[in-house]
Amino acid sequence: MFYSFFNTLIKGYLRYRRNRIESMYETPFELQDEVLQALISKLKNTKYGNDHQAHNIKTFDDFKSKLPITEYEDLFPYIERMMQGNEGELWPGSVKWFAKSSGTTNDKSKFIPISDENLFDNHVEASWDAMSILYRNRPDARVFDGKNLIMGGSLTHKSSDVIIGDVSAILLSRMPAVGRPFYTPDFETALMADWEAKIDKIAQSTIHEDVVMFAGVPTWTVVLFKKILEITGKSNIREVWPNVKTYLHGGVGFDPYVRQFKEFLPGDDIEYYEVYNASEGYFAIQDRLNQKGMLLLLDNAIYYEFIPMEDYGKDNPTVLSLRDVEVGKDYCIVISSSAGLWRYKPGDVVRFVSVHPYRIMVSGRTKQYINVFGEEVMVHNTDEALKIACAKWNAEVVDYTVAPLYMDDGQKGGHEWWIAFEKSPENLQAFSADLDDALRTVNSDYDAKRFKNIALQPLTLHDIDKDTFYHWLKSKGRLGGQSKIPRLCNDRKFADQLVQFIQSKN
Repeated sequence: MFYSFFNTLIKGYLRYRRNRIESMYETPFELQDEVLQALISKLKNTKYGNDHQAHNIKTFDDFKSKLPITEYEDLFPYIERMMQGNEGELWPGSVKWFAKSSGTTNDKSKFIPISDENLFDNHVEASWDAMSILYRNRPDARVFDGKNLIMGGSLTHKSSDVIIGDVSAILLSRMPAVGRPFYTPDFETALMADWEAKIDKIAQSTIHEDVVMFAGVPTWTVVLFKKILEITGKSNIREVWPNVKTYLHGGVGFDPYVRQFKEFLPGDDIEYYEVYNASEGYFAIQDRLNQKGMLLLLDNAIYYEFIPMEDYGKDNPTVLSLRDVEVGKDYCIVISSSAGLWRYKPGDVVRFVSVHPYRIMVSGRTKQYINVFGEEVMVHNTDEALKIACAKWNAEVVDYTVAPLYMDDGQKGGHEWWIAFEKSPENLQAFSADLDDALRTVNSDYDAKRFKNIALQPLTLHDIDKDTFYHWLKSKGRLGGQSKIPRLCNDRKFADQLVQFIQSKN
């Protein structure tokens, strides 16, 4: 009774909030201009702003001329002082919460400031925006008439005044008490640091709950689902949670997992929403079912800029505002946020699928691509090619990584793939050929380099044990939703380490 009553109240509130989404459709530039001015007013009260003469900034052109494009290393001295208790470094006042972003296995951890304004004006507001979109698309949704499954990270105290952890863990720990009855498992379990023990305990504690929605990185969600089916003996997840209807996913491309999730969650009434929710901010959410593209959230304390990928890496790249982007082009996304990240590159490459309204897809990472031979292969290319090949061969993938094969000793170059299959294809050689053909279909540059094997030979494929990547992450102490295998590398550093790891296990 309590849940049904609360669900009715929430539906009314979310109808009221829909005006926010409509304004993102109708007045995108005005919203972004307001966000920029609000951020500039804060910037002027920081050491970073003082160091860059922010008191003279009034317009976007001023903003661009005074502040440089930054990466984590550029802001780290300020962040380090913030973690030591200094106030007003990147954002006015003190910040005690920092999101630990592990990224892929070959990246060092980053500590992203989470100010109160960033937490509530970005992460929390965007979460409500997501619910508003969900209830708009399905008015009979029961998200608050059941339980929502959470797989949070963990928190550690760096000092009495500084707490670090996954952004999901920070959100959970600061959730008001009124919201907690709608989530499962209990927060003590959700925030456990031992990931293997946590998966087991989450499975044990949620199988008797009425889970109606869940969210998480597909890779780790699959691990949980397997544990649940192992415990219950059921054939699919809907036999455990008959009322589950919604999955919010992000972190990695979903295409390689589509077949698995259809087996875990049979039926045509499951709704999948892609979200772009990073440690640096909650940027976008899919607002149309069964259509690619996420609505860029323009009124959530983040100002966006974009570097065309043909300019990426230049000393003085072209940097565009939202007004000047084009459909179908790839851009390195640049953000300024209420976390004190000023003209900061999170490392993602986005492509606009529409500009009325502004919808994006994550097409890759600035450090995850292969262009050794001019083929310009991005993660969305390999995800799509793998989806095509798996559909043909009824195969299922746990995870994968790809590296270049160099032109050594007169040999032609190529790509080398390591795939951990949940269900391997019957004919690996034929699958490899079809995967290569699919990649040629979705990427014309790769196709040109593969023409008559003039520059590139057919890809080389290794079918590795399905638990290989899991054990690799475990060996590095990187189990958890924030840790991901790099799907593409433009060198062989990770690939060579992986080969050594596999050989050490044989």
